[in-house]
Amino acid sequence: MTETLNADVVIIGAGATGLTAATDLVKAGHSVVVLEARDRVGGRLWTNDIEGQMFEIGGQWVSPDQTALLATLEELGLPTYSRYREGESVYVGRDGVAKRFTGDIFPASPTTESEIERLIVVLDELVAQVDPDAPWAHPQAHELDHVSFRTWLEQQSDDEEARDNIALFIADAMLTKPAHAFSTLQALLMAASAGSFSNLVDADFILDKRVVGGLQGVPLALAASLGDRVKLEQPVHTLEWSDDGVVATTDTLRVEAKRALVAVPPNLYGRIDYVPPLPRRRHQLHQHLSLGLVIKVHATYETPFWRDKGLSGTAFSPYQLVHEAYDNSNHGETRGTLVGFVSDEKADRVFALDADERKRLILESLAAYYGDEALSPAVYYESDWASEEWTQGAYAASYDLGGLSRYGQDQNSPVGPIRFGSSDLAGLGFQHVDGAIRVGHRIGAEIAESLAATAVASA
Repeated sequence: MTETLNADVVIIGAGATGLTAATDLVKAGHSVVVLEARDRVGGRLWTNDIEGQMFEIGGQWVSPDQTALLATLEELGLPTYSRYREGESVYVGRDGVAKRFTGDIFPASPTTESEIERLIVVLDELVAQVDPDAPWAHPQAHELDHVSFRTWLEQQSDDEEARDNIALFIADAMLTKPAHAFSTLQALLMAASAGSFSNLVDADFILDKRVVGGLQGVPLALAASLGDRVKLEQPVHTLEWSDDGVVATTDTLRVEAKRALVAVPPNLYGRIDYVPPLPRRRHQLHQHLSLGLVIKVHATYETPFWRDKGLSGTAFSPYQLVHEAYDNSNHGETRGTLVGFVSDEKADRVFALDADERKRLILESLAAYYGDEALSPAVYYESDWASEEWTQGAYAASYDLGGLSRYGQDQNSPVGPIRFGSSDLAGLGFQHVDGAIRVGHRIGAEIAESLAATAVASA
């Protein structure tokens, strides 16, 4: 039997965006119902216990520029701690040799190092011209959006190793797509959302701190304050809309509301049947957004053995299966944990293997950085968000070639009483929890303003 609920706003998705908007709307005096398909809150934030070891399955890091997230952490009383970074980093070049280094520039030939530094300057200058909230407004947006990032790099430099290393920071590490699959404008947005390309290169900046107990503490605390307004295991299958409001229907609930926020990744918009259908341009926009692919690898050892070798745990290589890895040891633990990432086409290749063979190859890649001790973790786990029904990829959606300049200006426009929002559609903080919170605050304010205007008009 279906239960009917009434509210000012129905929010679909209990991730950081949806819960932030819900919290703001409740503070403003509005009634809210949050419908979440999963049996937990948090979306792409998830802290879980695997064989007695705490792992942050999804997002986890906090950087100094993420002021919206930092303000939320302070408001919720969630403490942070610094990522371990003492000692030297490791880079494996085309020759397969592990080289220790300090600083941000990977050790290569003097010519390649100089070229990497030059390309960073070129990118920083371009990024400074891009408004992360409106990259499509750049004077060369159309041109930059119709050339892949790989092709643009080839136009800028003849040094293949320099190009590979620059591409790593956007393609492998962030968008988790091959550099030929997204545009230069999309790459510039990724960098602009973090303040500069240099910030993406600086691991000590972009991966600065973690939250004690895990970053899922944010949505858990927000949901706790909302209480029974949050309904779990309620996937929405129909969203009816008109000038009079919306009706969201699940298997057991019917929520009648004045406004709706669809706060899920864009690749899941199509899981909902909209009645009437969304406008043509919205359908097209949604089809030009897709998530990347990454395996987040967690390997816990009885001790952080790399520290005894004078290593920070930070490691990079565009030529290794694991393109980047870090010391990810939890606050207060004596065990040591490494986290590594396998993205895009490399992930395709190892997903085609059985689990044991995939694990062997991944651990061998970690051993290329840290030595044979990395081959024998006490606990090993792979986060595979692409197999999650209510995510289907990582870390966030990005446009195909030409999509950002063609559709981006419409991605934040409401459709009647419906708004769409998530970290995938953020400017500052794009694809990060900070962006999700910013979007939640913005949409919460827009809905509150819209409800107030309607109330005045009908008075």
